[in-house]
Amino acid sequence: MRKYLSYLYPLTRKVKSTYSDTLEITWYNGKKHLNTKNANYSYGSLQAILKFGLEKIDLKNTNSILLLGLGGGSVIETLRQDFNYQKQITAVDIDPVIIDIAKTEYQLENNSNTTIICNDALHFIKANTHKFDLIIIDLFIDIKVPKQFLELSFWNDVVNSKSSNGVILFNASLEDKKSNQLKVVIEFLKTKVYKVDVYDKVNNTNTVIISQSL
Repeated sequence: MRKYLSYLYPLTRKVKSTYSDTLEITWYNGKKHLNTKNANYSYGSLQAILKFGLEKIDLKNTNSILLLGLGGGSVIETLRQDFNYQKQITAVDIDPVIIDIAKTEYQLENNSNTTIICNDALHFIKANTHKFDLIIIDLFIDIKVPKQFLELSFWNDVVNSKSSNGVILFNASLEDKKSNQLKVVIEFLKTKVYKVDVYDKVNNTNTVIISQSL
């Protein structure tokens, strides 16, 4: 019933989160979106932005994916349904409320090909010893990437977690212009002999960065 009523007017349920303040689960035009006060977290513009990035990556030789920042899990839905990607995905999110929403509202499940971990991405990547073929970084609190995820120590750990021919997809910014910190990250990736493609105003909002070995 809510799905059909949402074509007439949005229907919103609010959930409190320690990390994201108030999360909004909103039915709108027959689709269920996960939002914060100022940003879409899943199943809206964010899903389109990450799909844009994934379309530029060869997933045929990608045997494992690490997703830092789960949200409602829309990028996993995109990978499974739009790209028919059935191999291993490991998703990490610090917020147990977000993980619960992904499971209960969007039916995201732990299974043999999907592992969901509640952990700080910073701590996870530092302790990680596995090599991933694709690392997707989508770490926002509302509209901001927390500053620790623009530090080169974090990016050094990301690089060390990537397989030799792996790819990094970074949903980098909602701001009109790149911050100095983001510019430093881009230059750092270039020093690792990576091809770094920067796409501004994806879906009229975000900067997306794709980095891979030359």
